[in-house]
Amino acid sequence: NCKSNVLYKGALQGKNAHTVWVGDVLIQKQALGTDSYEKNQNLVLTDGCRADSVPNLEIETGLIEGAGHASSTGRFDDEHLFYLMARGIPEDVARRLVVRGFLNEIIQQIKVPALEERLTEEVERELAANEN
Repeated sequence: NCKSNVLYKGALQGKNAHTVWVGDVLIQKQALGTDSYEKNQNLVLTDGCRADSVPNLEIETGLIEGAGHASSTGRFDDEHLFYLMARGIPEDVARRLVVRGFLNEIIQQIKVPALEERLTEEVERELAANEN
């Protein structure tokens, strides 16, 4: 009757940026009632990036609540940028908003204000350092 929900996100920018995620879930035969889900999402911000994602499930019993996995990697959506820019938001600010929104899903789950603030500041610093 254990539960596991893993969400791993990456935002890649810069030539030769590369991430590898291997999600390994083993549900042993005595782990009855387990409910497990793992998801990896990557946002490619610049050309030359690469994201490898390998979700794995090994299930040794049929008596589980559920087990699943997902993986997605995508480029910056020009429609999101167009929507924001059509409302007067400059392109660089619009890009930052999209990345912030993408990563904030994880940051806001931490529930430790000081750590959430620190991570948000690090995201901002990284985005500012790699503009243009």
